[in-house]
Amino acid sequence: MRPIALIAAVSLGLAPMISTATGAEQGQPVGPFTDFKGKIELDIRDSVADWEPFTPKKAPEGAPNILFVLYDDTGLAAWSPYGGRINMPTLDRLAANGLTYTQWHTVALCSPTRSTLLTGRNHTLNGMAAITEGANGFPGWSGRIPPQAATIADILRDNGYSTFWLGKNHNVPEQDVASGGSRETWPLGMGFDRFYGFLGGETNQWYPDLVEDNSFIEPPYGPEDGYHFSKDLADQAIRMIRDQKATNPSKPWFMWYNPGANHAPHQAPQDYIAKYKGKFDDGYEAYRTWVLQRMIDRGIMPKGP
Repeated sequence: MRPIALIAAVSLGLAPMISTATGAEQGQPVGPFTDFKGKIELDIRDSVADWEPFTPKKAPEGAPNILFVLYDDTGLAAWSPYGGRINMPTLDRLAANGLTYTQWHTVALCSPTRSTLLTGRNHTLNGMAAITEGANGFPGWSGRIPPQAATIADILRDNGYSTFWLGKNHNVPEQDVASGGSRETWPLGMGFDRFYGFLGGETNQWYPDLVEDNSFIEPPYGPEDGYHFSKDLADQAIRMIRDQKATNPSKPWFMWYNPGANHAPHQAPQDYIAKYKGKFDDGYEAYRTWVLQRMIDRGIMPKGP
C-alpha cells in the first residue's frame, strides 16, 4: 500500500520532478518528431512503432500519495494535537508519528491564502489581493489566477499524478460562478482531474451548492436521509480514489481536501453538538489561559511574554 505523504513531501519532491522533465515528457509532441526512434515505411507491416515520445510521464518509483487537508477559519488552539479541546484522534496519531509545524502564516483571507498554497506565489502575483468577490481593476487585484501561475496540481499531473480537489474553492472569478460562465479557472482548468465541492466562499451544509467536475448538480440525497456535506465529501473522496485505483493502480494521487463546515454557516450535526455541550462554557478568556499553557508545554508556543 502506497504511503500517504505529509505536506513536506510536496516541497521536497517537487523540484527534481520539474527539473528533469523534458519537452516530450511534459506533453505529447506535435512535430517535428525528432525523438521518434521507430521506422515508417509505405507498408505498415514493414514499419516499427515507438511509443516513447507519446507516453505520458510516470511519477518516480515510490512517489507518495499526498493528502493535503485545508481548514477554513480554525485556530490551532482549538485542535487536540495542539492542546485544544476539539478531539481529533486521527490528527493526534499523525502528529505523534510525524512532524508538527508551529509557524503558519496566512494572508488573512480565504481566496488569497488558498491561491498562495496552490501556486507557491505571493497572493498579489496571483491576482488575489482580496477574496474573488472583492476584485478590482488594479494590478494584483483582478480576482483571477493568471495562466503563468501554475498550480501544484498542474506540476504533479504533468509528472504522473492523479489530482483531485474536494470541498471549498473560492478561487473562481465571481462572474464565472455560473452554468454559462467560463471554465478556465474552475478546478479542472487548474490542473485537477476531478472536482467535487462548491465554488463560492460558503454554502449550506445541509443543502450545498454542489459542483461535480464542470457541472452544477443536486446533492445525492437530503438531510432527512442523513445527508451532511462533510460526510458526502468524505464519501466522494473515497470514491475518487477507488475509481482511480480501478483504472490506474500504479499511479500516485494528490488530493486537495477542503471541508466547508468550519466556515459560516455553522451547521453541525446534532450528535456533534451534543458531544461538545458545555465544553466551552467557561468563555474565551478562560479558554485562552487554559490552552496557552498547554501549547507552551508542548513547545508549540514559546515561553515568556
